[in-house]
Amino acid sequence: MMSLELLLTFCILIVTTAVFVWGKIRSDLVALLSMLALVFTGIITTEEALSGFSNSLVIMIAGLFVVGAGIFRTGLAEAIGKIVIQWAKGSELKLLILVMLVVAFLSAFMSNTGTVAVLMPVIITVAVKMKTSPSKYLIPLAYASSLGGVLTLIGTPPNLIASQTLADYGYERLTFFDFTPLGLIALLTGIVFLAVFNKFLIPNKAITSPANDNGVSPSQLIKMYSLADHCFKVSVGEGALLTEKKLKDLQLPKKFGIHVLFIERTSDGARHKKQQLSVTANTVFKKQDVLYVEGENAALNDFVSSYHLELLKREELLEKRFLTSERGIVEVLFTPYSRFLNLKIKDLHFRENYGLNIIGMNRKGKYLINPCADDKVEFGDAVLVQGQWENIELLSQEIREVVVVGKTNELASQAKANGRAPIAGAIMLAMLLMMTLEIFPPVTAVILSAIAMVMTGCLRNMDDAYSRINWESVVLIGAMLPMASALEKTGGITLLSNLFIQSLGSLGPLAVMAGFYFSTMLFSQFISNTATAVLFAPIAVTSALQMGVSPYPFLIAVSVAASMAFATPVASPTNALVMTAGGYTFFDFVKIGIPLQIVLFIVMIFFIPVFFPF
Repeated sequence: MMSLELLLTFCILIVTTAVFVWGKIRSDLVALLSMLALVFTGIITTEEALSGFSNSLVIMIAGLFVVGAGIFRTGLAEAIGKIVIQWAKGSELKLLILVMLVVAFLSAFMSNTGTVAVLMPVIITVAVKMKTSPSKYLIPLAYASSLGGVLTLIGTPPNLIASQTLADYGYERLTFFDFTPLGLIALLTGIVFLAVFNKFLIPNKAITSPANDNGVSPSQLIKMYSLADHCFKVSVGEGALLTEKKLKDLQLPKKFGIHVLFIERTSDGARHKKQQLSVTANTVFKKQDVLYVEGENAALNDFVSSYHLELLKREELLEKRFLTSERGIVEVLFTPYSRFLNLKIKDLHFRENYGLNIIGMNRKGKYLINPCADDKVEFGDAVLVQGQWENIELLSQEIREVVVVGKTNELASQAKANGRAPIAGAIMLAMLLMMTLEIFPPVTAVILSAIAMVMTGCLRNMDDAYSRINWESVVLIGAMLPMASALEKTGGITLLSNLFIQSLGSLGPLAVMAGFYFSTMLFSQFISNTATAVLFAPIAVTSALQMGVSPYPFLIAVSVAASMAFATPVASPTNALVMTAGGYTFFDFVKIGIPLQIVLFIVMIFFIPVFFPF
């Protein structure tokens, strides 16, 4: 006879699953409501409900998002993708195989969604250059990210859940590369299947190149405005007339049409270290300063002559000077309601109010360097501003007045991380080494690596690190873990495991394992693979214990099957990500996903007991 508490638990589980499948409410909110329902019905205590958020698994997954963000932010992932994908030029089959290999490798160590998001525009560009449809590669891209997640312990949350469940029941955790042999077989199977049936199952659609969410990059702006032809280095030597004078008192834009962008100043220390300083209205010029200025040649000559300055060799590495961790350039548009409209450039006071230089203007597609101080701002104009990133972000908050083109926090973070790809790679390798050799517990290794990403500048700051964590996934896992506790507490896990054993037990442990694989695979097509693994992992362990066999093959089947979510576009975030970009329909995923999953089901049921015997 089923107890009232068990009946209530099953009711909450069924409703939770139904709402997950419905898909109209965010999965993390569904998980939180499910957790609260368990508390309000008295099935678990508040402490038991919140215990999921203190679980080392949840902390580790949050840390892995930060580590992965450092890999992406520094451009390491994109650089690897571009180099390898270039090898495939001229061969569609070679491109398909290399795309899947690269994506699978990266997904083994970092976010599947992030990997796909970074490499998708690269792959589309390469496909277009090869005069082939990008849609032939985007579904394989998404599938390869899921297959790659099975390669390592940290590749996907279900693997970590399986390892944690084993530890909870007193068994030895899975090590970092325990999944690798099976993962390689699954990946090889997927590559062979898609290489053979690509022409028959994957649609060939015409697709345009994706837009860049960040708008025109700072590097592109430098070229569009021809800044290299209008920027100069000027030295403040002996007898220079602007020594010890404030910038605001000189009125250089008004007199000469000259803007001082930043200063290179030599410190008085023994090493005479050079520092690049941003300028403000109150900046005082010192002897031996090197000024980076922007303006027309004639105006520059007048400026140098008037103040007895020395014109130095033209700056060649302009981009590295403009785009640093402290400074950058962006375009700014004016809203229809902006108070700046119809004001003269000189009356905008961007320097005084925001610490920013207006160094160019885009009017109806015509790029002007050093717009006239008396030019009035019209609706539709864009001005090019230069200065510190924090000041640019301050300006971007004036949403009623202006629109800063692009995501300033993203641009600033990318500038900060520029050139740090080797550091990010070293941190990732160190993390893998610590986890493989078990120098520290896995969660400690991940936290150390996440902190290192921030401390070394691979991520801009802690705010940047927190912003890169997929909190929906973290909250989903933390809020769903109490469901497993509730099922165990009320006897639900025992009941479900008995059902599996009664239905398939007479056929042997292989049939029971196949039942778990199939059920997990089916659920993961409609609800989060993480939530699916959380539900089935404890049932799999209990079933194995009741049958007197090893729980490892059962749990491996659950974790692998949870990642094999190919049959619907909502089965995983990566599927949803490529659906729009590839112009796919729901049936496109069904047509290729179901046959692939059937093949993988047969292959995995054969090989799982080989590597993890009963």
